[in-house]
Amino acid sequence: MKLYVPHVGHLEGLEGLLENSDDIYAVYMAGNPDYVGTGRTNISAPGLEEISEQTEYAHDKGVKMEIVLNSSCMGGQHLTPQGYNKINWYFEQLNNIGIDSITVAEPYFVEMLARDFDMEVVVSVLSFVDSPQKAEFYEDLGADTIVIDPVVNRDFPKLEAIKESTSCNLKLLVNEGCLYQCPFRYAHFNFFSHANGPGPKLNVLDDYYYHKCLSLRINDPQQLIKSPWIRPEDLKEYRHITDTFKIGGRTHFVNWILNNVQAYSEESYDGNLMDLLDCPKDIRDLFHIPNKELEGAISQWKQCKKVCNKCGYCKRLTEKVVRVYSSTETGDSLEPLNTSGESL
Repeated sequence: MKLYVPHVGHLEGLEGLLENSDDIYAVYMAGNPDYVGTGRTNISAPGLEEISEQTEYAHDKGVKMEIVLNSSCMGGQHLTPQGYNKINWYFEQLNNIGIDSITVAEPYFVEMLARDFDMEVVVSVLSFVDSPQKAEFYEDLGADTIVIDPVVNRDFPKLEAIKESTSCNLKLLVNEGCLYQCPFRYAHFNFFSHANGPGPKLNVLDDYYYHKCLSLRINDPQQLIKSPWIRPEDLKEYRHITDTFKIGGRTHFVNWILNNVQAYSEESYDGNLMDLLDCPKDIRDLFHIPNKELEGAISQWKQCKKVCNKCGYCKRLTEKVVRVYSSTETGDSLEPLNTSGESL
């Protein structure tokens, strides 16, 4: 199994990861947002010297280095002569450093990197590859690896169709805590791409999408179960699709990342599933989902037709297993969402 592990972007953090785990195949981190942004907030924006130092350290440990430049919107800057030259220069510097792979969402970058550079070209989840047809298009552009849109993580016929239609390597993101079929997904990542990419910087008062998404999950906890994460114990169900898995969370602390690495490398976690999910702390601190009590749910999801109003399985599972942290005068306690005991 090949685990791609998030890294915040400074040498101390990288040392904390690689000195405490032998189960990491590759690490990934953001590049400099002055050239190409990313779909996440940049906690660190390492310069070329820092990237070079960290790449050398990772290679000495036998670990590959991947740079994420997966802006979903460049505002057309990359298609101007000035923008193209600037980005092409940056790609060339990364190539000279010895970066193993670059993750991009912009189709033009896929073709550009495949044509002109030696680095592995990885298609980001923010390219939303959720069908064999999209996978074929990206392979024709020059992609070496495709990170499949997590929205189809539980749609095995579609995963198998993507596998059969392309010779690209496939990678699955295992711990994303976003809404299933999120209506804000495209707009939110476009917002991040501009807020965390080349200027001009936005003077934004608030992140509407973040707060709306947060409130939807708090008010309707079944969305936590519907979210397309993959339990560590269920990796075996995906082996015929790929042996390459990506842990999301490059804005988290080293200990949190290492906890995920251990859980997914051992393919077992006896604790709160929320501890593993890349989702807001506000949600992780509110809900408790005992991971072991989800055993067997994958069998239902493998045959699910994704018509929630007719199925109701995730709703019933939520009522059965999800607890809420509650503060009282005697201390914190876990309270059930529903005690009706309705049969699954």
